[in-house]
Amino acid sequence: MMATVRLSFSPAPVHVRTARLVGVAVARRAGVREDLLDEVRLAIGEACTRAVALHRQYGLPDPVLVEMSDGGSYAVRVVDRAPIEASIGLAALPPDELANESLTDEALTTGVGFALLAGFVEDLQVRPVDEGVGTEVRMVWPVGR
Repeated sequence: MMATVRLSFSPAPVHVRTARLVGVAVARRAGVREDLLDEVRLAIGEACTRAVALHRQYGLPDPVLVEMSDGGSYAVRVVDRAPIEASIGLAALPPDELANESLTDEALTTGVGFALLAGFVEDLQVRPVDEGVGTEVRMVWPVGR
């Protein structure tokens, strides 16, 4: 039987730590290998930080959504409600433009976040959620049952 844990939190950086703690606890219960738990913690933290930064950048009060499930693998979805072009646009910028000092720290975090996530997670998907509003970051790790 697949168990699912859902969190929603206001877009404040202080709540990212809670999402990481819950994410690692669910991963451990799901059977993710101990040596992967640091990756899980870092990836969930990065995805949630990215979502919070987007919400704050665009003044969105909507909650950040996190869903963790432990079917045949451990899957985590982090959903933001920022405009699609904002969510994925910075990831496509070349490094020299990412170094531009006129970009805000929050904007830089959202773009660089994809590069960091790709380093932590082998099975990573980023896709739009709704018509022009919101992005889902989906991360999957193997479980050893």
